[in-house]
Parts: sequence; structure tokens; C-alpha cells
Amino acid sequence: MSAKQRVGLLIVGDEILSGKRQDRHLPEIVRLLAARGIDLAWAHIVGDEEAAIAQVLQRATADGDVVLCCGGIGATPDDVTRQAAALAAGCALRRHDEGEALLRAKFGDAAATPERLRMVEFPEGAELIPNPVNDVPGFSLGTYYFVPGFPEMAWPMLEWVIDQRLTPLHNAEPAREYRLRVVGTAGESDLLHLMESLLAAHSAIRLSSLPTRGSKPGERHIELGVRGPASDAATAYRELLAGLCESHPELRIDELAPPPE
Repeated sequence: MSAKQRVGLLIVGDEILSGKRQDRHLPEIVRLLAARGIDLAWAHIVGDEEAAIAQVLQRATADGDVVLCCGGIGATPDDVTRQAAALAAGCALRRHDEGEALLRAKFGDAAATPERLRMVEFPEGAELIPNPVNDVPGFSLGTYYFVPGFPEMAWPMLEWVIDQRLTPLHNAEPAREYRLRVVGTAGESDLLHLMESLLAAHSAIRLSSLPTRGSKPGERHIELGVRGPASDAATAYRELLAGLCESHPELRIDELAPPPE
């Protein structure tokens, strides 16, 4: 695993796309990764479609990305993530010996029916991800990591993955973000040159611009943020602040977070 690999999140479930349930995974996974200095590069929500799930996984493989996947690894007909992982990897599903032993220990041989044991039919070569809630494991395949859709299971399982399998991606110096809001009649187009100059001078940072309408006629609010390694972000933020004061002294500037020291 390379320290420069990106991490993506794949959320599987028709219930999310239909609106029956609201996704809760994205903000929590962003939080877990950020605590280790890792940025989430992308997120996809896909329905219970084997080909669509496999396509996202194959694209991630082509890009060299790590994938954290929530949902669809059960044994009911709508759970097709295990099959999609096998399709993406070009291998077959087989019953995982250690996984079978776990289920037999949990349920007993009589209750470990073929239907229940489908939950440990994983792509060939898969490794188990422990489930501290009910002992029914998830699995990993290369840099794909698959856990159930239930948040109470998914989150501790993915935290284990992040701490045990993604340590090369941990950053001792997490990214910092500094934000401010400009209030006045200027629009984003009036600030483009300043934003472009800032990015050209600081390749390590990312810049965000979020405009909203103010409460007064003609008034605009634009939230600007710079994010990146702490020293780069602090320098870029100071230059952004100075540039705004010089080029648009008529604007009111509100700093939204503690500014860099």
C-alpha cells in the first residue's frame, strides 16, 4: 500500500436511493479518516445491482484506490455485494473456512444451515474483518474492504480496518482548514483572479468557495476556505486574507474559525 493512495467510500443499497433510509455512513467515515490524517477522495451510492457495484470497484482498481464498502453482504437475494466483488476481481465465491467456523461456533452446527452459511461465501482469497457486535465477519479482498450496512456494525469494523490495514496512509500531521466569509456586493467572478493566484502559488492546498445570497438586496455572502498541510494552509490563508483586504477593501470579512497563529 502506498502512502499516496486515495481512499473512496462505496455505499450500497436501494433503500438509500429510494429515500427509505438516510445515509449516515459518509460523515462518520470522513470523521474516522480525518482523525488519522486521511482525506476521503470520493464517495458513491449504488443500488443493489451486481454489475453497477462491480463497475465502481473495477474503476477503483484501475485508479489504484482503496475502497471502503458498506452494505449488501448479507444472504438475502438483494444482497449482491459479495458477488459483485468476485465479479470485479475475476474470481469465484467460495465458503470461507474460518468464517464457517465462526458461524458454527456462534449458532451451533444444527443452526449453521446452508442458507446462513451464505454469509461467509466470499471471493477466493478473501480475508476476514472482525465484527465486534455479532461475530458475523466482513471481508477484504486486496484493497477492497466490505462491511455490513448497519452503522452499529459498520463503523467499528471500518475503524479496525483503518487502524490495522491502512496505517501506511496515516498522516502524522492532519490537514488543516481555515475559513472566512466575505460579505458585500462582490461575486465569485470578482474574486477569481485572487483564487487562481493562490492555487498557483500553493499546489498543496485545496480551495473552496461557497456563495449564498445575503438578507439585504444585492448583498452576497461567499465562504472561502483553504485546506491542506498545516503550514501550507496557514500561509495560504494569510495571503488570501491580505489579498481580499487589498483588492476589495469594501468587503466585510468574518473569520469563521480560529485563524492560524
